[in-house]
Amino acid sequence: MNNMKRRRSILALASLVLLAACAAAPEPAPRWSIVVHGGAGVIERASLTPELEAQYRTAMQRALDTGGEILENDGASLDAVEAVIREMEDDPLFNAGRGAVFTAEGRNELDASIMDGRTRAAGAVAGLTRTLHPISAARAVMERSRHVMLVGEGAESFARTQNLEEVEPSHFFTERRWQQLEANLRANNLPIPQRPAGAPPPPRAEGAWPDDHQFGTVGVVAYDSRGNIAAGTSTGGTTGKRWGRVGDAPIIGAGTYAQNGVCGVSATGTGEFFIRVGVARAICARMEFNGESAQEAANAVIHGEVTAMAGDGGVIVMDGQGRSAFSMNTPGMYRARLEAGGEPDVRIFVDEEVVVIASGLER
Repeated sequence: MNNMKRRRSILALASLVLLAACAAAPEPAPRWSIVVHGGAGVIERASLTPELEAQYRTAMQRALDTGGEILENDGASLDAVEAVIREMEDDPLFNAGRGAVFTAEGRNELDASIMDGRTRAAGAVAGLTRTLHPISAARAVMERSRHVMLVGEGAESFARTQNLEEVEPSHFFTERRWQQLEANLRANNLPIPQRPAGAPPPPRAEGAWPDDHQFGTVGVVAYDSRGNIAAGTSTGGTTGKRWGRVGDAPIIGAGTYAQNGVCGVSATGTGEFFIRVGVARAICARMEFNGESAQEAANAVIHGEVTAMAGDGGVIVMDGQGRSAFSMNTPGMYRARLEAGGEPDVRIFVDEEVVVIASGLER
């Protein structure tokens, strides 16, 4: 009888151990996945009109569609990252490419970076004023030069040698960003420059853009069917920036990082703080050496180090198996993600936990 009781106890204990192991087991890795951001900042329900909110949700859904189609057809994560960011650089809703903010001198100066997690090759550009798609210039630096980062006229010259499309600086002009520049310069008692050559005449009445924050970036992290991770980031920087300022977006390890089997990160926020913390690499290091999940590592860096420095912003993170996470210390961040066979998840506000599907918004 004692042997029978002992045997039953052992079987019960084994069952409990098995159940605990199953409960603790991570979710299975998706065949592919993609996560996108469109900038973080003071984005609140009360100040975002329904029309503009719908436009942002549609744009984020479109980004998932573009990247998801490439990944579903066994395309490379690098190709998905570049394609989605090119699309967002063409969308005036975002502070990247057409729609970028202005410097204090009334110029659009564009930065971008991209990283291949398979080889940890990387490319970056800063201070572009004519190259249509900075993310493509960054990829060209990575794949067709022996350098990692090019800036200013040198970066522009290199882009021309790669036959990348060039436009007049006025192509990047939007009235929305010009009005934001004028407001910024007035608040700082700085002179307002002349409207750029080729820009349309000012409207009769000024618009209002209460949803916007002076910081903003677009970024993508993708995990493909071969297990390769890629990350990319593109931005116009901060409104009223001076003296050739460059933020974290083109800095590998600060605004962008990717390493197969570990992580991929794209950041958005106050670049000066993100550079000092080395946000993207710090998150990946916590995942690699501390065994933290993507969510744990992202929260520790954003709500710990960045917040302690009074910096603001957010990140999108992918772990080595294609599972994604968001983290931000701002009221909102335009963000979205999609996995193979799953439903698209599009969010804006910090407290938003609903899934937004293509057929409409559910709250």
